[in-house]
Amino acid sequence: MNTFSRSFSDRLLSDYNYTFNKNGVCGERLANRLALLSGIGLTSDSGTNRMGFSKEERCAKDQVIEWMEEAGLTVQEDGAGNVIGTLYGDDQQHVIMAGSHVDSVPNGGHFDGPLGVLCALEIVEAWKETGYKPQKTYEVVIFSDEEGSRFKSGLTGSTAMTGNADEVKLRSVKDVNGQAFGDVLQNVGLNADGFFRAKRDLNRVEVFYEVHIEQGKRLEQNNLPVGIVTGIAGPCWLEISFKGKAGHAGNTPMNDRQDPLVAAGDFTRQIPKLPREVSESAVATVGQLHVYPNGINVIPGEVVMTVDIRDIKKESRDFLVSKVKKLAENISEQHGVKLSFQEKVRIPPVPIKNSVLMTVEKAVKLEHIHPFYLPSGAGHDAMMMGRQVPVGMIFVRSKDGISHHPDEWSSLNDCVQAVHVLKKSVEATMERGV
Repeated sequence: MNTFSRSFSDRLLSDYNYTFNKNGVCGERLANRLALLSGIGLTSDSGTNRMGFSKEERCAKDQVIEWMEEAGLTVQEDGAGNVIGTLYGDDQQHVIMAGSHVDSVPNGGHFDGPLGVLCALEIVEAWKETGYKPQKTYEVVIFSDEEGSRFKSGLTGSTAMTGNADEVKLRSVKDVNGQAFGDVLQNVGLNADGFFRAKRDLNRVEVFYEVHIEQGKRLEQNNLPVGIVTGIAGPCWLEISFKGKAGHAGNTPMNDRQDPLVAAGDFTRQIPKLPREVSESAVATVGQLHVYPNGINVIPGEVVMTVDIRDIKKESRDFLVSKVKKLAENISEQHGVKLSFQEKVRIPPVPIKNSVLMTVEKAVKLEHIHPFYLPSGAGHDAMMMGRQVPVGMIFVRSKDGISHHPDEWSSLNDCVQAVHVLKKSVEATMERGV
């Protein structure tokens, strides 16, 4: 363990409440494993850099595989590099899965992804120590390239496992360094043909659980260690173009202008009020804006912008999309500019089944934690898995809501409580199903 990892472990344990060490769950083990992974791909800013399909991601996977095997799991890897550690139960016709990813964004934090993998593995360690024999088969999964920093399109491993990969697109795509998809895979011992054979029959999977840091402030604001995710928002990305008439900034009178940037500004100003008219969980964000020709003394001729629209229910998300489009139409008429739309992405939201919510809620209450429901605005591997099987998500409090940054932090007390909630949820599913 390097110097940073030792200090990381010490910080985690400095205020740990050892009464959470119960039923075979060990906070020290979780802390040390988080710390060891933190040293893989360590940056000069004390962040982590484990891009999907990199040697660093491979190294982190290999470390977890070692722990899986020591815990008694049978480990295999599919053609997409997804790692599956299996503990066979008496009933092998029903499978319960839990896990996450170990890749990161550039200079990211140390909890996003690895916490979910290690929480899932800690359950196996706890069962081993207490002699618990799972009735059904349990799998701990590490998905490849969840963050998408290499190909600018994430959930790569879970997309392959669920059979949703676009083969034509991926075979022609290049990564941020200009490397072809197939060449990137070969660098870590994989190949494109194997990747596209990674689709799995998920009919035996009863539920997939994922523990993840919240990446927001709601749990912190409510002073709660964990929360129950009600659904995973599906994004719709609209590219909107306002086209006017370029002209000289000094010689064109104000009453003789068709300025698309003024229209875009008016549109952007009004966007924040629309989600509140649709639902409490809806959001809309203008995240990208390009001005042409972008000259200091030139009235713009065109402004192209993107709007990211999300909600956890398809109906309300799509209604919000229609409201955004209507607003853009009204704005274009008011300012005398032309309007065009191009839909870049529309991914279905993933609702969480009520029976899964009730299972997690009961587990939360058994840990004497107030059940708090909240949506997930970000995408996760559970979103892709949720297209095929029921999913459940448990959020862990994030300090100051910081994520994708070296300052990302969740206390060990909160992390271990999440393990207990996940463990009780999995065991309840073992006994009663979903």
